Amino acid sequence: MKKVILIKYGELTTKKDNRNFFIKTLKKNILNKLSDYKFEIKDDYYRMFIYPDNEDDIDDLVLKLKYIFGIHEIVIAYMSEDESLDNIKSISLLVMNELSFNTFKVETRRSDKSYNINSMDMNNLIGGHILNNIKCKVDVHKPDVLLNIEIRREAVYIYSKGIKGLGGYPVSTLGRALLMLSGGIDSPVAGYLTIKRGVELYYLYFESRPHTSIEARNKVISLARKLEKYNSNGKLLVVNFTKIQEAIYKNLDPTYLITIMRRKMYLIAEKLAKKNNCLAIVNGESVGQVASQTLSSILCVNDVTKYPILRPLCSFDKLDIIEISKNIDTYDISILPYEDCCTVFVPKHPVINPNLKHIYEEESKFDFDSLVEEAVNNVEVVDLKEKISDLL
Repeated sequence: MKKVILIKYGELTTKKDNRNFFIKTLKKNILNKLSDYKFEIKDDYYRMFIYPDNEDDIDDLVLKLKYIFGIHEIVIAYMSEDESLDNIKSISLLVMNELSFNTFKVETRRSDKSYNINSMDMNNLIGGHILNNIKCKVDVHKPDVLLNIEIRREAVYIYSKGIKGLGGYPVSTLGRALLMLSGGIDSPVAGYLTIKRGVELYYLYFESRPHTSIEARNKVISLARKLEKYNSNGKLLVVNFTKIQEAIYKNLDPTYLITIMRRKMYLIAEKLAKKNNCLAIVNGESVGQVASQTLSSILCVNDVTKYPILRPLCSFDKLDIIEISKNIDTYDISILPYEDCCTVFVPKHPVINPNLKHIYEEESKFDFDSLVEEAVNNVEVVDLKEKISDLL
């Protein structure tokens, strides 16, 4: 008998013909995230099993598995190749003695249909054994504890409560996208929700040195690293946006500064998305939250690109976003008082309902093409695995 980790799939079980692809990707992601440990991993259409070389590693392995999308539940189970009734009784009693409860239920599954005791009879036999040895009652509707017995060809697995996984789809099953990552609260949450849908992320940060500080950059690096706990092998692309932002500020209608600035950002984002094989652009916009996020503003910004733009937070309240940011441990970083380039040149009265015709007229006053190409061709790629001090 030994302890193993049993993984139950989540939403990916709805994928029918593509299910094996999703399972294979989940397995690859697990191997990547747990690469510092020694273990054997096996999978089938319904379950995945991790057999650690050292049972002392189980708690650490579970902690890392809690950050991997595509997992519905993580279970620490007792596994034994001895499938005799006496052995199953013994292990079941061991599991139940580790718990505090008043009522229980036994649920048996037999993937090995050749086993000589059917599921209902096994439930009754094990339930009776527990009642004879522990002061408790059976409750088949709302038990305090559910004892699970899975009888498979290779072994029997016995366990009680599981640990809730993140659900969603395994990262990279839906391709790659480019997240416009500012230092605020919203964009990291948008990134997290996008990763949950199986999308691998690269990160894009616009800085305007010296108007923005090195602390603002380090803040974004820290946020990207927080997201990397869920993501896989992401890159942070840093764009020098100073010349473009100063040109807009000095030459164009100040009330349209934010709208035109965001149009140039999306123009650059599209070019970098294509260069990095990203299939979409992601941002943290929530409809109506600020002047640049009215529907008319979004329409005018979208006009500059044909690339799909994902807005996972479009219908979220700010308090909902803050709650998620705290849950994923990005909130305390996001509220650090270092301004990004979207806040250093905010006009007193930004236009709420911009007009495309006026935007075209304003943009015609200055030739931005060379500045855009310069920004795209001089992108800095930050290694998220290095220490921040090594990047200065």
